[in-house]
Amino acid sequence: MAKTIILIPSRLNSKRLKNKPLLEIDGFPLVVHTYKRAKMSKICSNVYVCTDSKEIKKKCEQFSSKVIMTSSRHINGTERIAEAAKKLKLQDNDIIVDVQGDEPLIDPTQIDNTIKFFKNNKFEIVLPNILMKNGSSKNIVKLVFDENNQVRWMSRSELPFYFKSKKKIFYKHLSIIAFTKKSLIKYAKLKPSKNEKIESIELLRALENDIKIGTFTIKSDTFSVDVLEDYFKAQKYFKTDKIKKKYL
Repeated sequence: MAKTIILIPSRLNSKRLKNKPLLEIDGFPLVVHTYKRAKMSKICSNVYVCTDSKEIKKKCEQFSSKVIMTSSRHINGTERIAEAAKKLKLQDNDIIVDVQGDEPLIDPTQIDNTIKFFKNNKFEIVLPNILMKNGSSKNIVKLVFDENNQVRWMSRSELPFYFKSKKKIFYKHLSIIAFTKKSLIKYAKLKPSKNEKIESIELLRALENDIKIGTFTIKSDTFSVDVLEDYFKAQKYFKTDKIKKKYL
């Protein structure tokens, strides 16, 4: 029977927000909040933080979070968790869920719903999306997908562009990504693609190499912490967050 595990890529040298994984809210670093919430998944058998930073490793272990050390040569989180998957000696059909380390408000039910959708559909990669009305932020990756839930493109620009309609709807890429080990290693063996480098969106490498990505829409107000404004917003959200009460 295939295993299902969560791998959380985390790096210290974020350009947009210095030392982001170690910034604290309610006494826990952001990456530890992500780990604690991921551990609440009812499907996954194990959770690991994957990093090249000794500081992140030390801090995570202070909060009893499992860590896998990886190379500093990786250019994105998907490459980083691919190395971790090799170290864990997983089977090709084992399911790996990438939960970004800057998602301290992630809901564990969203992780489980992503896994269920992945198991029930024939995509090589699956990620959820959230409906939104403003697509102007360059920090948010927007998706375009067809009626069969297959992702056709991603961009930091307003996508799609509403040429005539005044009513605008966008779909935000939520930072939970499901792979099999086979599809993850397939991705990691590919060279960075043209538009991946232009947009700095790692999954464009998959799309530009004809790897099928599926998506489904969920209701949520969760968000990643990309810049300082997001960190302040997360501090505010945590004041009324119910999930944190289960692990604080």
